[in-house]
Amino acid sequence: MKRFTQLFFEIDQTNRTSEKTEALVRYFREAPDADAAWALYFLSGRRINRSVGTNLLRTVLSEESELAPWLIDECFDTVGDLAETLALLYPDRARGDTGPLHQLVEERMLPLPALADPEKRTLLIGAWDSMDAQERLVWNKLITGSFRVGVARTLLERGIAQAFGLPSTLIAHRLMGSWEPSIEGFRAVTAPEDHGVVGVSQPYPFLLAHPLENPLEMLGAVEDWQIEWKWDGIRAQLIRRQGETQIWSRGEELVTDRFQEIAAVGGHLPDGTVIDGEALAWDFAHDCPLPFAQMQRRIGRKTLGPKLLAEVPVVLVAFDLMERLGTDIRLDPLSKRRNYLEELTARVNLPQLRTSTLLAGTDWGDFATQRASSREMQSEGLMLKARNSIYATGRPRGIWWKWKIDPHTIDAVLIYAQQGSGKRASLFTDYTFGVWNEGALVPVAKAYSGLTDAEIREVDSFIRQNTIERFGPVRSVTPLLVFELAFEGVQKSTRHKSGVAVRFPRMVRWRQDKRPTDADSLETLRRLAAG
Repeated sequence: MKRFTQLFFEIDQTNRTSEKTEALVRYFREAPDADAAWALYFLSGRRINRSVGTNLLRTVLSEESELAPWLIDECFDTVGDLAETLALLYPDRARGDTGPLHQLVEERMLPLPALADPEKRTLLIGAWDSMDAQERLVWNKLITGSFRVGVARTLLERGIAQAFGLPSTLIAHRLMGSWEPSIEGFRAVTAPEDHGVVGVSQPYPFLLAHPLENPLEMLGAVEDWQIEWKWDGIRAQLIRRQGETQIWSRGEELVTDRFQEIAAVGGHLPDGTVIDGEALAWDFAHDCPLPFAQMQRRIGRKTLGPKLLAEVPVVLVAFDLMERLGTDIRLDPLSKRRNYLEELTARVNLPQLRTSTLLAGTDWGDFATQRASSREMQSEGLMLKARNSIYATGRPRGIWWKWKIDPHTIDAVLIYAQQGSGKRASLFTDYTFGVWNEGALVPVAKAYSGLTDAEIREVDSFIRQNTIERFGPVRSVTPLLVFELAFEGVQKSTRHKSGVAVRFPRMVRWRQDKRPTDADSLETLRRLAAG
């Protein structure tokens, strides 16, 4: 545990990529495989659900530290992070050694949820008493499900690759899917290049696009690019290997049972096929996508009844082929992969599997005109893909670009605030915004990003000085600050008090030139939702 704690703080206390990489390489070269497996599990963003409730954590802390619950709550309000508050306030006893990371996780952390409260209390005290403040912080983050550290997935893959002398692209592939934090699992990830075996259901790392920021003319000749609609659905890989079919989302979630219609296509594919595409709710009567809000009806259900399946059918709009007849073809040019894909979908000939439509035009102006009609197509804009590009790992620049349409914007008033997490745990950075409806402000969106650090500090100071009421961690504030919000779309919603739901809201700028009365009305959003 000491070694993992040291790694956490080495990564957390530097912004230098080289120093983070060196820390990762050093850890994975030195740590036993059993510890390294769990370290990789947590560092890659995987987590174990909260093992113990916050009320019990506060109670045990109060009893052991002899601090009043109200004082602990005040400290938490100041610190903004429960794991850190617990680590700082617990008496520093440090009786003995915490032991290796894998033992702490497997023998103390994993059994916690099944224990009765008295047993949990004994286990917690035993763990805390063996740790110093830094170890307690990391442990607390693990058991509360709030463990995060400033290391990107690609940086983690690079560190492991350097530690074991392997290509980072190979590590990225081996970490995809349902990787297990065991000695065997870790050795499979770090095995020599010619020893690794791809699992039956293992997906490939997704190739991601960069937003288009430069003039189109800088891309060169238009005929060198494949141009298609950018759909607003669920990015997915359809895998058929050894007679089995799996569907993986970009978030590495196995969603085969969520998209039964697409999974049924697998039985018509040859073994050794991996297709990349977008799962979309589909209107077969008009042969076009349904709004994303319809897809959310399926995503939010644990069981899919016949009525929902009939009302919201799904298809896979395929735009790339990554594996063909068991051969990885990602290094073939896109033009060749596209030909293979079109041959495959034509042979399958099922309405639940269709290739993306390639748009035609003689110059960039033609595509700008088509992009302008994106919303009518239920599209977010256009995708521009170099015809000679390989299917790379991650988000390389210059081969795939997303040329999205401009977002909707409104002016809204800050009405609620909550402290953030991680390094922003002591600042109010999570905001709720409202617009006017019949003389009152109605909440319509939450946003967390878009302000500079200086603006965040200024808004934080305003919130502390202008709090009206407190509702647990949330504060209502005097409605004086106006912000311009951007969002991708708006839909009618029976789940929200306002009757509308906005998609991907974020702050564009702080409108210090506007008064609260200048903010938009709910009617503006209703008109957008009505189309």
